[in-house]
Amino acid sequence: MLTTLLVPFVPPSRQLELRQRWSARLLKILGIRLSTDAPFVGPGSLIVANHVSWLDIFVINAAFPTTFVSKAEVREWPLAGWLAAKHETVFLRRGSRGHARIVNSEIAALLAEGRHVTVFPEGTTTDGSHVLGFHGALLQAAIEAKAPLQPIAIAYRKPDGQYTRAPAYDGDLSLLDSLRAIIAEPQIIARLRVGEPLSVIDTPDRKALAHQARECIVAGIAG
Repeated sequence: MLTTLLVPFVPPSRQLELRQRWSARLLKILGIRLSTDAPFVGPGSLIVANHVSWLDIFVINAAFPTTFVSKAEVREWPLAGWLAAKHETVFLRRGSRGHARIVNSEIAALLAEGRHVTVFPEGTTTDGSHVLGFHGALLQAAIEAKAPLQPIAIAYRKPDGQYTRAPAYDGDLSLLDSLRAIIAEPQIIARLRVGEPLSVIDTPDRKALAHQARECIVAGIAG
C-alpha cells in the first residue's frame, strides 16, 4: 500500500517501475501466478484486452505497465478515485460522444509519447468464459496517433489448465465476494496471450479493428 501511495510523488521515469513492482507483489499475496508468452510490447501501443475482473489492471501492469481508461464514476470513489487520478488514469463519461473525442485526444497524446494505454472495449466485465462484442470508439486514438493496436487475451486458469471463475467481478458480485473467491482458490494462473499487433495504417477503420482485435483475443483465450 505504501508503494501505491508513493507512486504519484516519484519522478515519471520511476512510476511505471513502481507500479509494476506493486502489481506483481499484490498478485503474489493473492496466490496468483502470472504467465505471459511475450516479454515485450512495442512502445506507444494501444493495448486492447477482454475484461474479467478488477484484477485485470494488476495483471496487465505486472507485465506491461500502462495507463488505463476508466469510467468517470471511478473518479468519485473515496481514495481509489484519488489514486486512479494520480496514476494518470484517463476517465471517460460513457454515452457522451463529445467526451469520447476529448478522451481519444488524450490517449493519442500519450501514445505519441511512447506510452502504453489500455482499454477494455467490451465496456463491462464477464465471467471469463466468453468475450462480448467490442466497442470501437476509443480505438480511434490509435488511428490518430498511428500507433500499433496490441490485442492481449486475459484468462484465469487453475494449475491443471481448467477454467476458474474465481476472479470474476461480474453481475451483482461485490468486491468482498470476489476477494473471498480468489483467496479460496489454492492457486490461480493469470494467463496473458499477446497477439500480433494490428496495423492502423493497413486498417484505418475502428469497427474493422475492433472486430480483428476481438477475434485475436477469442483465439488467445481458447489457446
